[in-house]
Formats: sequence, structure tokens, C-alpha cells
Amino acid sequence: MGYAIAEELAEQGAEVTLVSGPVSVTTQKTGVTVVPVEAAEEMYNASIEHFKTVDGAIMCAAVADFTPAKKEEEKTKRGKENWHIELQPTKDIAAELGKLKTNKQLLIGFALETNNELANAASKLLKKNLDFIVLNSLKDKGAGFGVDTNKITIIEKGNKQTDFELKDKAEVAKDIVAKIIELNN
Repeated sequence: MGYAIAEELAEQGAEVTLVSGPVSVTTQKTGVTVVPVEAAEEMYNASIEHFKTVDGAIMCAAVADFTPAKKEEEKTKRGKENWHIELQPTKDIAAELGKLKTNKQLLIGFALETNNELANAASKLLKKNLDFIVLNSLKDKGAGFGVDTNKITIIEKGNKQTDFELKDKAEVAKDIVAKIIELNN
């Protein structure tokens, strides 16, 4: 989804910096500069660094909510006993950018929810100081990961929501970019 949005923004004339984790897609689109990262911490640092110089950010990466507290340096061999992994909360990139955001910047978030979808997304919208949030539900067939389609709901402050039908991700990107243009006018 991030690549489709980046390409649509470039198509509309924007210069795009795309901070991207490991994915199976690429882009050669003029106007899109890809900043590759491997880990959540790298994505956090790159996002903070680049946010200072941009007009806005669209936070659509599916960064894990938790990260292993200790990184193993070598392969852990199978044993006969259970193995426990301690997890710690991953830094919340969107929330941090929401704190740094100026009144001249737009900040758009994504929420992938499995229950209380609308309420949870609306809560994130306010807590993270977003201009709007794009809700995906894992309950919607053909939406989410590993498919070329998505079905979204855009939620704005004041609980204004717009539901969209299942579409190709390139078409979904056009809907999201149209909302960004609408907010900038």
C-alpha cells in the first residue's frame, strides 16, 4: 500500500521519501526516493530524521507493536524445554511524529484492526494527532496483506467517515491522495 501511495503522490507532482521495510515490491517512479530499513528501530530513526523536512507523512507500514527485548547473536538450538522470549513495546512512530508535527504538516495514519474497528481507529486518530486515519479490517476478505486489493474507511476528526469498496491498491492510493489534496485546499 505504501508503494502505491508513494507512486500516486509522485504522479501528482510530489517529491516522495519512502521509508520502507523489507517488501516484495519495488518502484522506479521518478520522484520517489526509497530509504530502505530492516528493523522497527531503523524505521523509527529514519522517520524522525526525514519528518523534519517534509510537508507530511503517511504512516502505513505494519510495524509490530512488540519487539524482542534481547537480540540473540547466534541461532538458538532446539531443546527439550520451552523457550521464552521477553517482548517490549516497539516505539510508536506515528505517535512520536504527532508530537513533532507542525500546523503546516499533514500526518496520516493507518489502523489495522480486528475488533471494535471504528472506535479503535478513532481513538488512534486523536491520541496520535493525526489529520485522518485509514482503517483496514482483517475481517474484510481481499483487504490487508498479501493481496493486490484493499478495502478502507477514512476517518477524520469529528467522527466523519467515508467507506470505500474493495479496490485495487493503486485505486485505493488515489482515494487517499484525493483526501490529502482536499485537506490542503
